[in-house]
Amino acid sequence: MQTPPVLLPDARTLHARLAAVLTAEEFPPMTVVDRKRPRYMSTFPNEIVTCRLGDGKARRLFCKYERGCNHNAHGHRGGLAYEAAVYRHVLQPLHTVRPEFVGAHTDGTTAETWLFLEYLDHCTRLKDIRVRRKGISQPVAMSLAARWLGKFHRSQQVRLGNVATAFLKRYDADYYAGWVQRAWAFARPVRRRFPWLAILCAHAHRMFAPLLAAPATIVHGEFYINNVLVRRKQVYPVDWESAAIGPGEIDLAALTEGPWAKAVVRRCERDYQRHRWPDTVPGRFAFTLDTARLYLHFRWLGERPDWTLGQKHRWRYACLREIGRRLGLI
Repeated sequence: MQTPPVLLPDARTLHARLAAVLTAEEFPPMTVVDRKRPRYMSTFPNEIVTCRLGDGKARRLFCKYERGCNHNAHGHRGGLAYEAAVYRHVLQPLHTVRPEFVGAHTDGTTAETWLFLEYLDHCTRLKDIRVRRKGISQPVAMSLAARWLGKFHRSQQVRLGNVATAFLKRYDADYYAGWVQRAWAFARPVRRRFPWLAILCAHAHRMFAPLLAAPATIVHGEFYINNVLVRRKQVYPVDWESAAIGPGEIDLAALTEGPWAKAVVRRCERDYQRHRWPDTVPGRFAFTLDTARLYLHFRWLGERPDWTLGQKHRWRYACLREIGRRLGLI
């Protein structure tokens, strides 16, 4: 679904805030020459804005607007102000991650943030690659995303003590246990259908020990196939408002979640391992990855009650039971 026009800013306000950001970034004066709504709205209202700079050059921007949207849920997401900080302090200094951060504007009255990013042409969401497209298939794109992830996690481990990354959320024992408690509370009407769930939830504080023991790095937080853009053989992760400090296995679990062929999942795991740990893979990698999958199921079941009880996420209960048994928790 596209962003409804009513959620987009009026032309005058858009121009004023864009001009303020571009001027702050030492761009020439500009005018807005075109506005286009992308195919998908995503969480926040968004549009593609084409600007004509004072030197005659055109620049296309991807603009996201907070506009009263808030889906924080147990501190997992941070909103556009947090995402802007991730781009500014974590990603921009790398000079290798795209889309590039152009700027952000926070309104002094409403405190709402607008985020302005480079617009990447001719990209396809990894989720939408159904057949071989422009020389790349979905399984190959999955493998490329796993390699990108492994390299990113490896490079970011050394930055955890930096002042620039100190603002990032950190996954701790209370964070993990909180999702279990939320899912258990929301599941009250269906608890009789899943008698094993009480046993699994009783281990809330110890079941995630492998994630707490694993080497921490900077993680995307929701590295799903709908948050990865693909162009030729390049991948571009987007939507960084859930970035945090935690075990990288969580991002890999998100990437490979769903009814993928076992061969595709194994290939992603191998590619991730080779680029994250070129020398020696941690001995408990598989155990940690299973625990990461367990966390993701609880996270989505603990997001909101209608998801806990609805049919769309019912498959997660079967996965929880299977993983719980495999890990010896039930």
